[in-house]
Amino acid sequence: MFREPPPTAGLPLSWRDFLPSTASFEAELARFTGNTSTQITCSGTAAITLALATLKKTSTRRNVVIPAYTCPYVPLAVNRCGLNPVLCDTRAGHFDFDFARLKTICDQDTLAVMPTHLGGRVADLQAASDIARQAGAYVVEDAAQALGAMWQGQHVGSVGDVGCYSLGVGKGLTIYGGGAATAGDAKLQELLRITHDEIASLKLVWETRRILELAGYYLLYRPSGLKLAFGIPLRKHLRKNRLIEAAGDDCSPDFPLHRVGSWRKSIGTRALQRLPEFIAQTTIQALRRKSLLEAISGIQVLGDNPGDKGVWPYLLVLMPSEQARDKALATLWPAGFGVGRLFIHALPDYPYLSFAQTDTPNARDFAARTLTISNSPWLGEQDFKRICTVLEHSLA
Repeated sequence: MFREPPPTAGLPLSWRDFLPSTASFEAELARFTGNTSTQITCSGTAAITLALATLKKTSTRRNVVIPAYTCPYVPLAVNRCGLNPVLCDTRAGHFDFDFARLKTICDQDTLAVMPTHLGGRVADLQAASDIARQAGAYVVEDAAQALGAMWQGQHVGSVGDVGCYSLGVGKGLTIYGGGAATAGDAKLQELLRITHDEIASLKLVWETRRILELAGYYLLYRPSGLKLAFGIPLRKHLRKNRLIEAAGDDCSPDFPLHRVGSWRKSIGTRALQRLPEFIAQTTIQALRRKSLLEAISGIQVLGDNPGDKGVWPYLLVLMPSEQARDKALATLWPAGFGVGRLFIHALPDYPYLSFAQTDTPNARDFAARTLTISNSPWLGEQDFKRICTVLEHSLA
C-alpha cells in the first residue's frame, strides 16, 4: 500500500501558511484557548519545564505529582527543574488520577499537581483541583494533546493555575516543535515571561532545523509521503522489536530549550485560522467511528464525561486483555492503517527513568491493554472496516 495515514489527526499545512502575517501568534492562540495571553515555547515539554521552573520560584516545596501513565518527557521535565516527580496511580481502566491515592500523596511538600488531558480526552479537573487546593499546591494542566478541548464549558489549560500545550507534529496545530504556557493570574503570566527569557535563548541552529523540518512536514504530511517519512522507519523498529522507538518513547533528558522565531509563529497564526473547522470535522468522524468500535463486544473506547468536549487526534481503545491487544497489533501496527500504541509502559517501567518502587497496578494494566486508531481524515472507510474486522478476530 503506497498511501499511509498518520497515527494522529494533525492539521495539514497550506502553502499560504508560509506567507508573512502581522497578527500576533501569542494573542491569537490566547484567544483560541480562552486565555488573556500565552508564552510560546519550543515544545510542549519546554512549556511544562517553563511552568514548573516558574512555580519553583514562588515556593520551597519540591514535589510534583503526575499520573503514572503519561508521556515520559513529563518526569524528565520535572527533573530538569530540580524538582521531584511523584507518581500517582491511575484509576482502573483510565489514564486519570486515582483520586483516593492522590489524597494520600499530596502533602506539605507538594508544589504542583498535574492533571493530564490525554489523547484529547479531558481529565477530571474538579477532583484534582480540590485535592491540590487542600494541600496548598498549584494545579498545572498538561493539555499537550488537547488543544481546543473544553472542560465544563471552559477551555482546557485555562482552568488550573498554569496550562501547557504542545504544538508538535500530530497534536492538531503544529509549528513542528512548539508549545505554549499560560496562566490566568497576570503576575504569574508575567513571571512565566521572565522565566522564559532566562532559560530559553535564540539558537539559530535549532530554529533553522525546525524551519526545515516544518517545510518537510508540509511536503510529506500527506498519504503519499507518510509511508516514506513515517511508515518505513516504524516498520524497521517493529522488525527489530524496538517498541519504545516505534512508539516514539525514546525520550532524552537533554531536550532543547530555545526561543521560537517570528516566521514559525507567523505560520502558526495562519494555520490556527483553520483549526476550528478541522476539529469539528474530525469530531464528527470520531464519534461515528467510536460507535462502530463499541459495537464490538469487549472493546471500550475512551470518551468524554458529561459536560466535557474533547478533541480527537485518535481513538484510544481499551482491549479486554493484553493478549487480545497484542494479537490485533501484530496484524495492524505494521500494516499502514494508522493503528499503534500511545505509550509503551507505565512510567516506572521505562529503563531510562529512575523511580523508587512504586505501586501502580492500574497504570500498568492500562499500558498493557490500550491501542490507538488514527482519526485522520485520510484513514478511509474501507481501511477502518478492516481494522474493525481484525479487532473482532483478535477477540475470538
